[in-house]
Amino acid sequence: MKILTAQQMREMDRLTVEQCGIPYATLMETAGAKVVEAIIEEYGSVEDKSVSIYCGKGNNGGDGAVIARLLWLKKAWHVEVFLYGSLAEIKGEARTNFEIIRKLQELNLAQEDRSQTIQLTEISELSYESEDYNSGSDFIIDALLGTGITRPVEGLFARTIDVINFHDHIPTIAVDLPSGMSSDSEQIIGPCVTANLTVSFTAPKIGNINSAANGKLVIAPIGTPDFFLPETQLELIEESRIAQYLQDSQRKPDAHKGSVGNVLLIAGSRGKTGAAALSSEAILRAGAGLVTIATSTSAQALLVTQARPEVMTESLAETESGAISETALEAALQLASGRTVIAIGPGLSSSDESTRKFVLEFIRRRTGPIVIDADGLNALAPWPEDLTGSEELPIIITPHPGEMARLTGKTNSEIVADRIGIAREFATKNHVITVLKGSRTIIAAPGGEVFVNPTGNAGMATAGSGDVLTGLISGLLAQSPHKVVASVIAGVYLHGLAGDIAASKLGMRSLIASDITNHISEAITMVEREQ
Repeated sequence: MKILTAQQMREMDRLTVEQCGIPYATLMETAGAKVVEAIIEEYGSVEDKSVSIYCGKGNNGGDGAVIARLLWLKKAWHVEVFLYGSLAEIKGEARTNFEIIRKLQELNLAQEDRSQTIQLTEISELSYESEDYNSGSDFIIDALLGTGITRPVEGLFARTIDVINFHDHIPTIAVDLPSGMSSDSEQIIGPCVTANLTVSFTAPKIGNINSAANGKLVIAPIGTPDFFLPETQLELIEESRIAQYLQDSQRKPDAHKGSVGNVLLIAGSRGKTGAAALSSEAILRAGAGLVTIATSTSAQALLVTQARPEVMTESLAETESGAISETALEAALQLASGRTVIAIGPGLSSSDESTRKFVLEFIRRRTGPIVIDADGLNALAPWPEDLTGSEELPIIITPHPGEMARLTGKTNSEIVADRIGIAREFATKNHVITVLKGSRTIIAAPGGEVFVNPTGNAGMATAGSGDVLTGLISGLLAQSPHKVVASVIAGVYLHGLAGDIAASKLGMRSLIASDITNHISEAITMVEREQ
């Protein structure tokens, strides 16, 4: 699913109206209906509920007026519309829908039975008071500003956003985009509504990537034809893509363990064997037929007791600190020969210069696809200018922002401020598939394509989660080595989905990495059922 800028979305709407003859009023009506549909899907019936709807003077506010009417028609007990501006200032379809609310209010007041009420209140700088507009509300609808913001909001709107966010115990639903967020930036640029649910129309916007502000994201078609979608290299991963990938990589009836992938995992060191165990199990859960952990001699004995019994181990020469030594290079290259995929890094330790030299030289002399994570990345920092991937020998890296900062020589804040741009630049410059981890993980391909992952949750911010991801990507790639980018995308999506399933059962606070591994099979079967 393509991710669009505000200008691209406006152009799609214009083409829909001018070339298809679909009135903008129809698009607005459909948008409002989709929001109501999403609210009921997420929270159940709105009957006898009280709703506060904050509306601006533009089309986003017009959507809010439609939502108000439809909620009232669905027997919401009280619908309060706060219009920021005067009705006389509003034009077009938005004006029409606010006029309807005003007329409904008048008709409602004339009825003896007022078991339901609907009200429109105009708000201005002069009339605004920091009173509790949301007292007793069951829902808050944010239709204040929409996609037109390019700079931080101030004054009345900033104060209103504070009021909305103060009531964080009331479900807040954002229309298209949380107010205060720039449509064209994944970063929060100033005061911004924190929504529990965001319903974005036609296609996600760049701002929808920020899960902290958007909450759950629903993409709602409102009647704009797909053939008006512009060319873009930024996409949101859809479950249908993963379902198709799994369908295409199903095992043949005559499959055997040697035909579904053989992975060498170079991982672990003295005191850091758990990462290798977690990663190796994820490789197996992904469906790879064989996995061997190559680790330092002193770590091997413990790994035998920690890893799954299906996992094989090999020892490599070590340093005094118990990490793999550069003297192990030839032995490691021999072990790697003939493997479908190599993964390197979890628990490896990068504090020893000998280990760093081993990692760099091993990667340079690799003879197959390689996934690099954790200490494998730290051993390479800053990234060597002469180290590049290729179609024949792909490199996949899976850094978190801190590791990416060390690889690029930037600060953490610089990475977080431009995850899409930095991941894309690194991937294209070094011909490396870059998985920049975090909330809404970014996957950048060497050709400039960037994919945003919608799965995952804050409970996955726990030790070992990245090791599971490395194993899952490696295991899938081992089964489909000719589909490198697709395997990486599937691995990231399923990793997040497994974490979501685990969190739904165990809660986010108590979630640990092995819980993610334990739900990989359920995540895979859940997606396969969608095919």
